[in-house]
This record gives sequence, C-alpha cells and structure tokens, in this order.
Amino acid sequence: MRFVLAIVAFVVAAVMIVAGIAQRTVFAPPTHIEAGTSVSGDTRYVVVDGSVLNAHPGQQTLTVTGAPDGAKQVVAYGRTADVKAWLGDQKYVEVGYRTATGKLTTKSVTPKSGTKDEGAADEGAAVGSTATPSPAATPSASESAGAASGSTSGDAAKTAGPNPAGSDLWLEEFDGEAAQVTRMNIPDDVSVIVASDGTKAAPSRVTVTWPVDSSTPWAFPLIIGGIVLLLIGIALYLWGLYAHRRSRGPRRKSGPKMPKLPKAPKYKPTAMIETTPRGRRSTRRARVIIPAALAGVLALTGCTAGTGAATTPTKTATPLATEAPDAKDQLPPAVTVPQLERIVKRVSESAAQADAKASPDLAKERFTGPALQLREANYAIRAKKSDEPALPAIPASPIVLSLPQATDAWPRTVAAVIETPKDAKGTAQAPIAITMVQETPRDNYQVEYAVSLEPKAKVPNLAPASIGSAVVPPDSKLLALPPQKVAAAYGDILMNGDKSQYANLFSAEGDTLRTQVGADWKAKQKAAVPATASLEFTSQPGAGTDVAMATNDSGAIVWTDLQESQVLKVVEAGAEVSAGATAAALTGAASSKTGIESTFGYQLAFYVPPAGSDAKITLLGFSQGMIAAKQL
Repeated sequence: MRFVLAIVAFVVAAVMIVAGIAQRTVFAPPTHIEAGTSVSGDTRYVVVDGSVLNAHPGQQTLTVTGAPDGAKQVVAYGRTADVKAWLGDQKYVEVGYRTATGKLTTKSVTPKSGTKDEGAADEGAAVGSTATPSPAATPSASESAGAASGSTSGDAAKTAGPNPAGSDLWLEEFDGEAAQVTRMNIPDDVSVIVASDGTKAAPSRVTVTWPVDSSTPWAFPLIIGGIVLLLIGIALYLWGLYAHRRSRGPRRKSGPKMPKLPKAPKYKPTAMIETTPRGRRSTRRARVIIPAALAGVLALTGCTAGTGAATTPTKTATPLATEAPDAKDQLPPAVTVPQLERIVKRVSESAAQADAKASPDLAKERFTGPALQLREANYAIRAKKSDEPALPAIPASPIVLSLPQATDAWPRTVAAVIETPKDAKGTAQAPIAITMVQETPRDNYQVEYAVSLEPKAKVPNLAPASIGSAVVPPDSKLLALPPQKVAAAYGDILMNGDKSQYANLFSAEGDTLRTQVGADWKAKQKAAVPATASLEFTSQPGAGTDVAMATNDSGAIVWTDLQESQVLKVVEAGAEVSAGATAAALTGAASSKTGIESTFGYQLAFYVPPAGSDAKITLLGFSQGMIAAKQL
C-alpha cells in the first residue's frame, strides 16, 4: 500500500510542478497591450485624446518615432480644451481607438472649416468622420489619414506653424530624446499633442502601450506543493521498502504459551426495586416537581431569549445625500501647482538674463505693463549710473502661495508669492508677490506686477490652488472700494495724509510706503527747495490693468498702478535746478534752467474688504522707482 501511495504522490507532484512551471513559461499571460498607427505626409501636429489613452487601465506609455529631426520633436499634454485652443486653425491628425479591433485609428481635422473633417478614416474610426474609403479597396485608418494629410502637404509647407515647445499651457512637456518614450497617467479630459517645431512634420509613428496584470499567483504554490508532495512520495517509498525488507527476514519459533489465570468473579450489585408511590402524598409530590421543572426551563428559556434579543443587529440609518455642485459647472484653475512652479522657474531664468544684460528686449519676453515699464527705466538708469541698484530678482522657488484664476477662457491671471533667499549678509528678504497674465493660448505668461510684501502683511484666506479664484470686475460695488478707484484713493492719501477724504478707508498700520513718500515726506521736500524754485507733486492712476482676485471672505486682493509726478520748476530768472543723479541718467542733463519733471511708478497690492465690513483696506506690498524724467 505504501508503494501505491508513493507512486500516486510522484505522479501528482510531477503534474503540480509542470503546471507551475508552465504558468510562468508556456502559459504566461502577456505583460502589456500595444496599439499603434502611422501618420504620413506633412502632418505638423498629432493629437491623442485622453479617452484613447484610457482605453485600458494602468499607466500609459507613449512611443513616437519617425520624426524628421529627433532633437526637435515634442510630446506634451494639457487639458483637451487648451490643446485645441492652442491649435486654433492649424490642421492636425486626431488619433482614435477602435474597441472592437483594439487598434488605433486616425482622422485628419481642419478646425477652420468647422463643418467637415478633411481626410478619411475607416468606418467607425471616430465619431463625426465624413470620409469614405476608396471603391477599389478599403484602406486602413492610418493609410487613409496619411493620404489625406499628404494631399495638403503643399499648402502646409508654405507657412510654418506655431512651435509647441516651451508653452506655458502644457501640464507636462518632453523634448528631444525624452519625447521618444514617455510614461503618463492622464485623465480623459487631457490630451497629448505630438509635433516637431512647427516647421517640420510630426513623428510618423505613434504607439500606445498599457500594462497588463501578468501575475501567476498559483505558479509558486503549485511548484512548492509539488516539491513537498515529491518529498512525501520519497518518504513513503523508503518506508515501504524498509517494511518489505523486514517482512522477508528469518522468523524464530516461540515456546509454549503460558496458561491463563482464572478470571475473578465480577461483583454485580442487586438492582433496587423501585416501587411507585401511591396515594395522595405521591400525587402532591408530582404536582410540586412538575411546576418546579417548568419554572427552571422557563427561566433558562428567558435568559436565552434575552441574550438573543441583545445580540440582534439593528439597522443603521442611511445618511441623506447632500447635493454637491456638479463638477462640470466648476471652471478649472488656469494652472496646476506643478505647472505654476515650472512657469515661475522660466520667468526667473528669463528675468535673470534680462537683468544681467540690462536688455529691454529680453525683459519683454516675460514682463508687461507696470512691471516692464519699471524694468526698462531701471536698465536705462543703470546704463548711465553705475551705482544704481538693480530691481529685486524674481526667485525661482519656493512658491509659498498659489492663486490661479478659475477660468477656461483668455486672458488668464495667476498670482504667486515666492520666498526670497537671504542676502549676502544673511538678512532675510521680503517675499516677492507676482501677478502674471496670459493673453492668448499661444502666449506665455508675463509678469504684470511684481511687489515686495510688507513685513507685517497678512494675506487673507484664499481659495486652494486646486479650485482657483474668481476675478472681480474693476467696477464691482461689492467691495469697500471698487478696484478701479483704489489707486486714485491711495494717491490722495500719499498727497494729503490724514486730511484725505479716503483716510478712514485705508489702514496706516504697517504701511511703510506712506512713511517713505507720504504727505510728511513731501512737506519736507518742499521745505528744502530754495526760493528760486518750486516743487509740486501730482498723482494719477497708471496705465496698468487693475487686477482683483476674490478672497474667501468676499473681499479681494487688488493689484493696481499709481504714478506720481514731481515737478521742480525754476521761478527766478537765471536760476538753475539740479536734476539729481537718477533723473540726469534719463534726461541726459545734470541741471536745467527751466525745470525737471520726474515720474515715479508704484506697483501696489491691497487687500480690499467686502462692502459693509468694518475692516480697512490694507497695503500688502509695493515696488517703486523712477520710470521717466524730462526737462520742462
């Protein structure tokens, strides 16, 4: 019997080991699913929709090949609406996915027509395709799309398209060799754009790969179990062999058996004869015993029932569903935090180059409005006045506050507060707050305001960066003061101090600009002017755009531009006035017999409380400098 069991164990062990190894080799499942398509002709842009990339679960791997110049190929992804807005009227090939065949399809799209898509795709390749295959033969989706794109190659070659490389619109971007194989995990509302530099065709081959669960959970247990069973079979075989050898050895005859001892008699007690009691007493005893027994049973039953009732589960009340706003009704933030970090880094690098070379042309790439005006003037002054300090640099990181506008249209506004590193002496510097604007989908963000925060500035509660903030209209009456009137009101305070009609609306606590150039400082400057000259100050709102972004308390952070003119005029014939080193650098004259007019620009950031609030308008930060000077 032991040999039979051993043979059975050997057979079962062999089957288990072979099955386990086969699961890892012959019957091993595929590790990935792959679908690809080719795009021929002079197609400049290829768009892969997020729904295509999510046709299978798992991280997507996008492989592109066949670019005319591998160093200029670009793979980037962004929100689908943003990608199409960036493309504008540019023709592109849209990649789809056919579930029935598991293959990628292509379709040529011409956004300018708006009604029909040029080119052809196989039937069912994409919704809205209006092309039909050739009567002679039904071409594949990629071939038909290639033919379509090839038919328009002559027109496309005449004009160069925009270059997607370096655009602030993308959530992530890969360039050159890094674009050949990219791994991503994007949602359905995000699309991928594949292109070169806009002058050459896009990569001709696009392949998407999805991972597949190729685990074999039974392979290892089968192999281990087979080995264990094999060892058991070996043990049974050896045991059977040992027993078989013992059974074939010599046997010795035993002597006569010993006589058995007599058995001792067993004692059996006599059964007691029970007599049934008779008479009235016996009946009474029975009546007493029965109720007592019933009472015990009922008591035990009662305990059991009570225990069962206590352990019976009770139903949990179902919570009422609260109505949440539909995600489709919420506008997305203009940028994500990683996207903003990348934008700020680019702005910092561009600003550093412009400041180092004092180049207005370089500054125009990333600055606009009041921020550009102040930098251009600083460059002009530094060219004539070597000891003129440069404006504060724009740090690349870390971003301590992100406030994007919640919008899907243009222009878009984004604000950020960046921590500034310590200076050479180890002194802490004030953080820099910047406001950037993107005018169109193809424009990069430009800094419109760049201010240093006040030491005692307290930024109010703001919406999280994942939600974004709303832009408040300049004439909004829901604030203590409309944004478009803040600059003029504050300028009046700098002129008249506490006598200003707006003094009760603004907080003087922590306002260092008021201390530097306020009414008291202006009075001292006038007193220092000789009798041969006069000094007058005027202020007016600057040409910059008033930007207001809502806070959580229904207030707003307002960025505005204020300009002050300082007119030093000669009032006595033959007298002269000194222009000062800074004004002389802009006017080219150290003195004047008529007068000098100097204009100073102030970039201001305020917190404006909601209308009806007891809180006051607070200056959060500012930057200042001379922006113009001329002789009268």
